[in-house]
Amino acid sequence: MNISHGLVCCLLLIPLTAIASDPPEISLEGLELVDKDHRGHLYADPNADWSIYNRINLQAASVAFRKNWQRDQNRYAPRKVKNDDVARIKSELAALFDEVFAQELSDNGGYEIVSENGDDVMTISPQIVDLDVFAPDTMTTGSSRSYTEQSGKMTLQLNIFDSVTGALIAQARDRKEAPRRGYMQWSNSVTNRADAKRMLTQWAKDLRKRLDEARASS
Repeated sequence: MNISHGLVCCLLLIPLTAIASDPPEISLEGLELVDKDHRGHLYADPNADWSIYNRINLQAASVAFRKNWQRDQNRYAPRKVKNDDVARIKSELAALFDEVFAQELSDNGGYEIVSENGDDVMTISPQIVDLDVFAPDTMTTGSSRSYTEQSGKMTLQLNIFDSVTGALIAQARDRKEAPRRGYMQWSNSVTNRADAKRMLTQWAKDLRKRLDEARASS
């Protein structure tokens, strides 16, 4: 049974964020614009049958910092952030993404996480882009401490495919910022990870909830 356009609107995979200009009604991939507001937009295939998908092939998340992030971090403290630090932060965030999303979708959502394709499998391909860690914890910081009001921000892009045909059936983008505390706090690897986990957890919960609603309505 094909999901209706109205039901696709229920598949708001994640909260949506600001965009620079109005998105076209039809994406380059041929998906229809389902929703847009001052926070962003969502594209989906209105003819996709979401009821057939009971398993998820969750791909490893790719991670990319915002342009010139490392250069800006080293502007007043040369060699503060080394290439190894960049690689480590990306690897740790990708691993945290996999941990949070797999747990939410499987333990709380009842979806089986698999690595193979199948008629009942959707493939979710995530990308974290424009990662901006305001005060990264590195081995070169010594005894100095960095105090910030918030730890950073990042953008999540999700592409969802039918695993057998490879057809793109949904596409979403969301930008989140760590909460502003209203006061300055020592930022370190512990606080940065905690804030990142909160943002990832909210994304995962929103995705699981919308997928559940779409499948149940179908």
